[in-house]
Amino acid sequence: MIGNPGRGKTHMAIGIGLKACAGGKSVLFKNAASLSTELSEAKDNYALGKLEKRIQKVDLLIIDEMGYVSFDRFQSELLFKVIADRSERGSTIVTTNLAFSEWTNLFENTAMVAALVDRLTFRSYVLDMNGDSYRLDHSKNSA
Repeated sequence: MIGNPGRGKTHMAIGIGLKACAGGKSVLFKNAASLSTELSEAKDNYALGKLEKRIQKVDLLIIDEMGYVSFDRFQSELLFKVIADRSERGSTIVTTNLAFSEWTNLFENTAMVAALVDRLTFRSYVLDMNGDSYRLDHSKNSA
């Protein structure tokens, strides 16, 4: 899901996650920055394999807010591995405020960005949710 802030990407991802849970599917919701930190800490504590297996087992992984923080090379590689391991094996939702062409600002390795986007977009739906902010509209109408 790609769109400006305030367009309901997180809200929709949570709704899809809840519907999946109601249907008996396992769901994991993670903020992109928190996930990269958790992966880095797991690596430092020799628990990365266990965390990666847990992530790979879920039916739906939701990575929220990809685009608000950049990742160093190490974090980029860890995130790439999670997404690559799930490719064609499990469903993944990513919410972002950046077009794919701008993801080179998030990750140091441009070749990896191309591979990451390729894996995320293969057999997927890309929802363009750009437009005016619902929160801003609500604030204007409340005033």
